[in-house]
Amino acid sequence: MKINILTIFPEMFRPLRESMLGRAEENGIIEFNIVDVRDFSLDKHKKTDDYPFGGGQGMVFMPQPAFDALKSVGAEKTRNIYMSPRGRVLDMELALELADYLRGGNGAEDVAEGEACKVASTALRKASRDLTIFCGHYEGIDQRIIDDWKMEEVSIGDYILTGGELAAMVLIDAVARLIPGVLGEENSALDESIYSGLLEYPQYTQPREFEGLSVPDILLSGNHKEINLWRFRESVRLTKKCRPDILKAFLKDHRERNNRELDKAEIEILIEELGKKDFDTFKKHLSDKEAKLLAKVLEKKRK
Repeated sequence: MKINILTIFPEMFRPLRESMLGRAEENGIIEFNIVDVRDFSLDKHKKTDDYPFGGGQGMVFMPQPAFDALKSVGAEKTRNIYMSPRGRVLDMELALELADYLRGGNGAEDVAEGEACKVASTALRKASRDLTIFCGHYEGIDQRIIDDWKMEEVSIGDYILTGGELAAMVLIDAVARLIPGVLGEENSALDESIYSGLLEYPQYTQPREFEGLSVPDILLSGNHKEINLWRFRESVRLTKKCRPDILKAFLKDHRERNNRELDKAEIEILIEELGKKDFDTFKKHLSDKEAKLLAKVLEKKRK
């Protein structure tokens, strides 16, 4: 699978050849094809911009060098993305969708549930597709580039950058790490809490004591069931405090995100940690089994 990156600042993408992404390319899992759009300019000064028709400030990316660069990578056969502040905001759903597209899958669910990890690497490469990302600059790009090449506009947030390069690297990193084999451990991209619908719990490492600060005792207990419940509780607390929007989504579709039902201990934690409004939302989206467990927990608390 290949990601074509069209830019007038190719040197900005050197970090792609470092760390896990660089190793993935060395191992033949993914290829980054970085193309300098200036090389396709017919201007003797390699100019790629001009003044906008109708007047106005700034310069606009010209169609000629963009069209020729896109033709050079066969973009008529790839999924094409233009990094733009007016586009669809990059989130986990889109990252999974693009990762699945690259690997030739049938749906983002295959990646989310780890099914992609079962695919042999040779078969994966055979079925894979290519993605093309166009990085704009100046005050924007000629609309004909977007229209004729059927570009999907994607944003990484409601703010303005000097160009699309940094945004493209964010998108590439978020998507590439979901490709089987890119990370050291196949499932590590899927184990992080944000992928199951909650923010990640606090992490600790050596030493046990540092400048009067201690690691929570539960993490040293060796009781993995209790450790997992502690992590779940901390994730709920952090998500409630920092990203209530994510918590609300989790309460509605926790089974789809985790591919399982909550157990009695987890339901008890949610009763203790959720406010009334969030708890009412949670109750509306329980399975029959979860509703029965909830009733037992509430009955126990009343006694």
